[in-house]
Amino acid sequence: MEDEPGLVMTLSDRLRAEDHEVDDAGDGVTGLEKAVSGAYDLVILDVGLPRKNGFDVCRGIRESGKHMPILMLTARGQVVDKVVGLQIGADDYLTKPFDMMELMARVGALLRRAEPRVASDTQAYEFGAVKVDFRRGEALKAGKRVMLSAREFQLVRYLIDRKGEIISREKLLHDVWGYNALPETRTVDVHMAWLRRKLEDNPRVPEYFVTVRGMGYKFEG
Repeated sequence: MEDEPGLVMTLSDRLRAEDHEVDDAGDGVTGLEKAVSGAYDLVILDVGLPRKNGFDVCRGIRESGKHMPILMLTARGQVVDKVVGLQIGADDYLTKPFDMMELMARVGALLRRAEPRVASDTQAYEFGAVKVDFRRGEALKAGKRVMLSAREFQLVRYLIDRKGEIISREKLLHDVWGYNALPETRTVDVHMAWLRRKLEDNPRVPEYFVTVRGMGYKFEG
């Protein structure tokens, strides 16, 4: 979903050249209607859409129960856009202007995640006041629904399956995000911070999603 015709054409041509089927929407209202009613493997979503901004579109997609990966495009230097996007359910973000090769790498990684890469027999898990049902794509805290992105569900499942094991950022980027060539990014740290805000009683002193300084993260629960 993008409202700049030149960028839409460039993105569409490049994606089709990589054998992807492409549909586009020039405004947020149309884009949300398509995303909710259609069957899409991935959404590329610009924050600055007319009629309905990208944040509202992302929130609407997640509230509809759709869990396809969402890659948000944000303006240069707008850190708050990245943070808000991840908070409401985006899986990754890219700052405009961007290099087309990097965008294609992000797209490839998100699609590989959807295949899925992380094998698991875990169907549901409870810790503290939290219950996560992976079959239904639902998370509850004290009986109230918590909105998690597809990436956050996968990250939670991955850590739960390796309870007590210290997992490096590099391994998380490879196994959960699907990156083969590991980029310089704080994506893991940002996602972990939002998981704590959503699921921990005290995000500043996490009980379950624990940082092991200099080594990575682990789940204790």
